[in-house]
Amino acid sequence: MNSQPLDFVPASEFKQRAADAVADDHLRKSFRGAMDFLIGKRAAQFPDPAALESQRSLAEHIRKYSLARLPELLEQLERKLTENGVQVHWAETGEEACAIIVGIAQRHSTKLMVKGKSMVSEEVELNHAMADAGIDALESDMGEYIVQLDGEKPSHIIMPAIHKTKQQIARLFADKVPGAGYTESVDELIGIGRAVLREKFMSAEVGLSGVNFAVAETGTLCLVENEGNGRMCTTVPEVHIAITGIEKVVDKLEHVPPLFGLLTRSATGQAITTYFNMISGPRKPGEKDGPGEMHLVLVDNGRTQAYSDEQLRSTLQCIRCGACMNHCPVYTRIGGHAYGTTYPGPIGEIISPHMLGLNATHVLPTASSLCGACGEVCPVRIPIPELLVRLREEAQHDARPGHAPLRGQGAAKSRLVDAVWSGWAALYTRPALYRAFGWLATRFRALTPPMQGGWTVSRTPMKPAARTLHELMAARRKR
Repeated sequence: MNSQPLDFVPASEFKQRAADAVADDHLRKSFRGAMDFLIGKRAAQFPDPAALESQRSLAEHIRKYSLARLPELLEQLERKLTENGVQVHWAETGEEACAIIVGIAQRHSTKLMVKGKSMVSEEVELNHAMADAGIDALESDMGEYIVQLDGEKPSHIIMPAIHKTKQQIARLFADKVPGAGYTESVDELIGIGRAVLREKFMSAEVGLSGVNFAVAETGTLCLVENEGNGRMCTTVPEVHIAITGIEKVVDKLEHVPPLFGLLTRSATGQAITTYFNMISGPRKPGEKDGPGEMHLVLVDNGRTQAYSDEQLRSTLQCIRCGACMNHCPVYTRIGGHAYGTTYPGPIGEIISPHMLGLNATHVLPTASSLCGACGEVCPVRIPIPELLVRLREEAQHDARPGHAPLRGQGAAKSRLVDAVWSGWAALYTRPALYRAFGWLATRFRALTPPMQGGWTVSRTPMKPAARTLHELMAARRKR
């Protein structure tokens, strides 16, 4: 299976995709309205700035503490889950994760798998792998179901179909769902989707879910949702498979509530979600519901590359709330599909290079104004702007001494750019060269191409400084 998403946008095409999105007035208006709505809901949940900062500090410390002990906690999680009757699998790549899940499904002669919302399953292209094996994988989250029905990828990690209008969904259901008529009533559209999914829950042999938090202390998998489909996927089918990135583990159960509280309010402006599932094992003797067999697939897929670098490790603090996307002036204008990766927006710009390599993603860290909004709203205080600058540097240069090279290191390196910056450094660090440049620039300005009706011609020439800042400071030190 191909190691990169089938709809991945090569670096050479990203700018064109972004330009096309900006030219789409309808898309821009839809995203702007949706993001403004979410920004307002989030703000209403945090009326006390001091309390918010205190909660962010606690969440940041929990995530940093968990990551500092990640190898130990992962082993503890595996041990506790095994004691609870859960089979734990480790996957270094997306291909390995898919092979594990396909193998489990085939052992049970599976024809249908129903899926709860899982961005990691999107990341590893699980649906394509299942289709190649002749197994249907049906998304049961309503947003995911809509984009799957239309042959698209999610455009947001929390609200997959946020780019679609109710009119587009109404036409989609009328065209693709047998027996469904055209209606623009949101309640009726949801009812149509639920009717389809209810039947599938009862007939699927395997259910798959994501994991929001995995508790090492108790071997508990926590799943946050609003629709109840996650609970159906994890209890009705005979086999439940959970898939998650290795960074989602926390030490103790008491570490979950602070993260959960910030996740829901940062993502959708809700004080709490409708459902919070805590799953610690398969059905036990005497219990009437739950799967008879349960698996957890722990996925690396580039995460250890980020983990091995002290600065880049903070990327893994993410709890997938999407707040950085909602506040990003770039994402809100081009939407998620222009990025061409599973994770769009600021979080995608800093995590996709580890999953796909800088050679395939070096343009993504440049898709930011570095305004800092993403870092200001991140509930776990990931320094996203600093990481964007770091990745830009890594894409432009070879590996530095003392730092392990990133996959695709130096992919955007340019001799012309290196020469320009070397010249700039030489000019601004040598007073004699700087004075000569100033003298030449003021006298040969007529050779500069005029802009906006000769704006440069009408400028008053800049007088060269009598002495440079270096000379001034040196003179002051001699006094």
